[in-house]
Parts: sequence; C-alpha cells; structure tokens
Amino acid sequence: MMRLLCSITVMLTFASVGSAAEPVSRTVTDSLNATTDSSGDANDCLNGLCWEPVKFEVIERDSLSDRGDRLVQFPSPVSSGDRINDVVSLEWYQARDEAGEPVEAPAIVVVHESGSGMHVGRLFAVSLRKMGFHTFLVHLPYYGHRRYPEQERGAHQVTAMRQAIADVRRARDAVAVLPHVDERTIALQGTSLGGFVSASAASLDARYDAVFLMLAGGDLHDIVMNGERDARKVREKLAEYGLVDEKLKEVIQLVEPTRIAHRVDPKRTWLYSGLYDTVVPQRNSILLAETMQLSGSHHIRMMANHYSGVVYLPLVFTHIHDQIKRIHTEQTDQE
Repeated sequence: MMRLLCSITVMLTFASVGSAAEPVSRTVTDSLNATTDSSGDANDCLNGLCWEPVKFEVIERDSLSDRGDRLVQFPSPVSSGDRINDVVSLEWYQARDEAGEPVEAPAIVVVHESGSGMHVGRLFAVSLRKMGFHTFLVHLPYYGHRRYPEQERGAHQVTAMRQAIADVRRARDAVAVLPHVDERTIALQGTSLGGFVSASAASLDARYDAVFLMLAGGDLHDIVMNGERDARKVREKLAEYGLVDEKLKEVIQLVEPTRIAHRVDPKRTWLYSGLYDTVVPQRNSILLAETMQLSGSHHIRMMANHYSGVVYLPLVFTHIHDQIKRIHTEQTDQE
C-alpha cells in the first residue's frame, strides 16, 4: 500500500496536479556531446555512462516542503525500473534582491554527501544562494523525494552511481532553461559522494563552466576497501548484498572517475581535500588531482579530516564565489 501511495504521489507531481500555483513545463533537449577520447579505456567508460540525447520535460513547481523556493523535476536519462527513483528532484534556492524578488544570476548545481539528511549539500546550497547565485540541490538516486519511506539503498549505493552521474549532467540542461538563470555560467559543486559523482559528470563533455569538488578522490575500489568510517559502512553494506572481491571491483570500475577525469578543464576545476582524511585518504585525492592535471592552486589541502573540514567552509564558499564571478565576467566580456 505504501508503494502504491508513493507512486500515486509521483504521478500527480509529474502530471502537474494539486499544487497551489500551476506548475510550468518546458521541453528541453539533452546537450550531451561526449566526443571520442584518445584513450580506449576512456571510450569504454563513456559508452557505459552516456545515453542517447533526447527531448525531455522539465517541471517547475511549488516546493513540496520548506526546502528551497521552488522544486524542479525531470526524468532521469537512466531507468532503474523504479518510477519514484526515476524522477530527479532539484531544490531551487533562488538568488533574490533586497525586495525578495528573483534576479538574473549564474547558477550552481549542488550534489550532496552520502548522509540521508543531505545537510552538507543544503548548507552549500543555502550559503552560496546568499552570495548571489541560484543554487540547485540534486536529490541523488534513492535520496529525498526519490525513495519510499524506510527504503534501504543497500547495493544501490554503487550501482546507482551510473544513474547519478547521468542525472547530474542532465541537470545542467534542466537548469539552463529556467527563468532568471544566466545560462552563460552554470557551475557544479559536489561533496564526498557528491564529489565522486560530480567528477565523472563533469568529465563526460565538460559542459559545466566551473567544477568544485570537496573531499573526493580517485580509485574508488581502494577507498571502499581501505577507507575508514563512512567508507567502512559502505563496504559492510555492500558485502551484505554479495558485492565483494572481483564482483565489487567490476561494478566500481564502471563508475571510476579517473578513467575519464582527464577530460575536464583543469583551469576551471578545483579540488578541496583534507590532509588527515581517512575516508578519502590523501593518496586518492592526489590521484584524482593528477589525473585532472590540476595545478597546485587548484588542489586546495585543508588541515582537516573528512569531518572537521566544516570549519573551512566559509573560506570555501568565498573561494567558489570569487572564481565563479571571475569566470562569469570573462565569459560576458567575450560576447
């Protein structure tokens, strides 16, 4: 019965029924253009992550909760067979003027961490909105509006990453057609789990104008097998579902970011890592930074672990603000 009620809820949401104001539907075409890579392994990875560009509907409507000013939804380009999960939701935090009216401004797609509450992701979204950007918190597969009550992620934690990568890339096209969004500059920010997803999503075709990765790294198999705390919990949960040894390695390899991370623009990509991080150790952060060919100033190392880095967030927010403003000015001047 609970699943039936949840299905009806999503059907009503996507059918534009029952909101205080009429939802607005816009038809968009995927701009995905993953050109052939010189690396055969990268091409194999791209073939597994990309999809055939098609037209899809973007629905903008009133928020279903007190999270965000508006709710944006669109169909995932990768089907899981779960109709609740296959509708992607974005919490839209709108940039506004002193009178409280939405203004035209660059946008940032924010990809949350692994915690069910998505607290760090929302902190990024709310804080960067206050700095003058439209921010969009993506609900990853089986999070937020995309799961049944008490539904466990289990084995989905790794296998859903392919869908998450596609969703985050498609989010760029969904955001670009919304009112007040200056589509000349749309950035991507991801933390921890969201950082891994964002690294691969940004690498598909480099369509995001700036990329900011927090507490992410390369060699996911090494992180899952040897990382502590959050990584250990993931490892134990995957083992319950039989994802161990070569089977686990095979599944993780499908979404390994270092296979395609060399495709990002290193001048518009930044990685923030913790020197004492035991969930995503420095060796893994360095591996990702080297694969992306990031200069020293683009790999920012904090005197923190995976959790205490929160004290650096005000500085991170300011850094993100300054870089996006600079890039936006450069792109505006080129017109």
